[in-house]
Amino acid sequence: MSTAPTLAGKRPSTLRGGHLPKWAPWAIAAGSVAAGLGVSAAAGLHSSVQWALIAAILHVLGTYVIASLVENRRQAKDRVVTSLVWVAFLLAVVPLASLVWSTVQRGVKVLDLYFLTHSMGVVADSETGGGIYHAILGTLEQVGLATLIAAPVGVLTAIYLVEYGRGNLARAVTFFVDVMTGIPSIVAGLFILSLMLMFDMEPFGFAGSLALAILMMPVVVRSTEEMLKLVPNELREASLALGVPKWRTILKVVLPTSLGGITTGIMLAIARIAGETAPVLLLVFGSKFINANPFDGAQASLPLYIYQQYGSGEVTAYDRAWAASLTLIAFVMILNLVARGIARWKAPKTGR
Repeated sequence: MSTAPTLAGKRPSTLRGGHLPKWAPWAIAAGSVAAGLGVSAAAGLHSSVQWALIAAILHVLGTYVIASLVENRRQAKDRVVTSLVWVAFLLAVVPLASLVWSTVQRGVKVLDLYFLTHSMGVVADSETGGGIYHAILGTLEQVGLATLIAAPVGVLTAIYLVEYGRGNLARAVTFFVDVMTGIPSIVAGLFILSLMLMFDMEPFGFAGSLALAILMMPVVVRSTEEMLKLVPNELREASLALGVPKWRTILKVVLPTSLGGITTGIMLAIARIAGETAPVLLLVFGSKFINANPFDGAQASLPLYIYQQYGSGEVTAYDRAWAASLTLIAFVMILNLVARGIARWKAPKTGR
């Protein structure tokens, strides 16, 4: 009979052991904030950024030490990674929340129905009154025309790359889409400006729409391409096996399946170009008066209005710039909410 000692009774179990309570992360976070404030006060630091960074470092270190003592090193590493994720999340959210709060706090001073339904007209930058109706109208027309140009071209290009693209042409199109994704907005504006100078044309709203469409196309292509790739090939094969032509399969099977994602991508692309200032400054030039015709004469837009009002240096103009900024943020937020609603509405139904 073997007398070798069994190791099962001597080896510590890694499946059993201490476990931190659910409130422990919150307690560690509160203690880290208190310690960060104490260290900042002792060191004479007056910046909120400094004590926040100190608190974040103490939170990560404290989580690792306490989890190592109570649980084990593997669980401690897991909790440290979780803490780093939360710290990164706060580092991203706090500046955004501060920006939104500052915009709301300063923008509500003059933001009312009168401000939204009147233009600057003959109001000087140093005078009170005036509004952004002409800028809202210009933004809606310019962004709308850009969408009418870029959305069909971008969707059809993505369909070609996913469903038909093979060979050198597809690789060239993919390469140029990647290049266009990273070009600065001023380059698109300069391209359209060079065409305007060649044909001796004056600034007008549609020129800005052309530059915005150039910026919007690669975003639409990329988002639509990814959505089309998510459609299972089994759906295509089932349709083709029934004798349905490929173009009809794309139209009746592929596009309806990915319609929610495509619409979301287009809406996000619209939100991306809605705040562009550089191409509008070069091509549209801006106007204090209402111009409902984007094909004739200078026209205003919200980003350009904000830039011009803030650059005037007048206190009343600062208030109007903040109110216009709040309006632009609300416009982009509404677009994102609409995109999420459409994506949820058009998402494929799942169930048993």
